[in-house]
Amino acid sequence: MTSIFDILAEQRIADALRRGEFDGLPGAGRPLVFDDELFVSPEQRMVNHILKNAGITPTEVTLRREIAALRKEIESLPQGEQRSALRHKLAWLLMQLGEKH
Repeated sequence: MTSIFDILAEQRIADALRRGEFDGLPGAGRPLVFDDELFVSPEQRMVNHILKNAGITPTEVTLRREIAALRKEIESLPQGEQRSALRHKLAWLLMQLGEKH
């Protein structure tokens, strides 16, 4: 059931859109970036937020970034020794990530 506050809020947003109040905002036309992780508990999200503000990156995050970059690099390489070596490195990183849980 929609409350009167929801209706009023939607009406004010629609009016502001018609008047162009949202035109030219920073980031307009670019995708939104969500820092929240949907499947992480609120407590862990708070810890992650504090660490991020302190400039500290958790090991798991660093591993996941390295894994993503390595997968992309492997996809771009033809079959051969270099691709094989990177696949071994990827397996090692995935094993390390698995041990973190």
